[in-house]
Amino acid sequence: GLGAGWFEEEHKAYGIPFPKEKFGRLEEQLAIVTGLWATEVGKTFSYDGTYYQLTDSPALPKPAQAKVPVLIGGHGATRTPRLAAQYADEFNIPFASLEDSEKQFGRVKAAAKAFGREPDDLVYSNALVVCTGKDDAEVARRAAAIGRDVEELKANGLAGSPAEVVDKIGRYEAIGSSRIYLQVLDLDDLDHLELISSQIQSQLN
Repeated sequence: GLGAGWFEEEHKAYGIPFPKEKFGRLEEQLAIVTGLWATEVGKTFSYDGTYYQLTDSPALPKPAQAKVPVLIGGHGATRTPRLAAQYADEFNIPFASLEDSEKQFGRVKAAAKAFGREPDDLVYSNALVVCTGKDDAEVARRAAAIGRDVEELKANGLAGSPAEVVDKIGRYEAIGSSRIYLQVLDLDDLDHLELISSQIQSQLN
């Protein structure tokens, strides 16, 4: 996992600097990591950036995979789509409504075209909180257990009956999302996981 960082209190708790220029650092890190991976064995990689400098790196060891897929995600309207267009194999927008997801996918596709890349070369995906139940009472109970409101979850996540969740996933698919990451917040509720597996996963490709 590689990210710009977002939760300053967590950085303070573990003594990790929280720089103001964190997005600029992430951009250089992406250039370096992908450059190291792409360097052929026997050749070297150099990089002269604002924050990082590498001189004649042997770029070893190599990853086991010939091509390591890069996933970039976020809500940013300008820099995030540009980075996705340049480096990503997959673009993910976390915890976003259908409307916001569609707008962000459109920005990434436009950035890909501007970069000279086919927009359909990328996988588009969502990460969403899931809260489902056999009836309204069970959904409400599970939402309360994670401190969330049912209507808010229905707007920005996957909530309701299994049929409602499957329908909502279909609507994300219609705007271009081909992969959904489910965030399950109450990991002690094994009946919830069973319901997702038997009533939702079973209906998806």
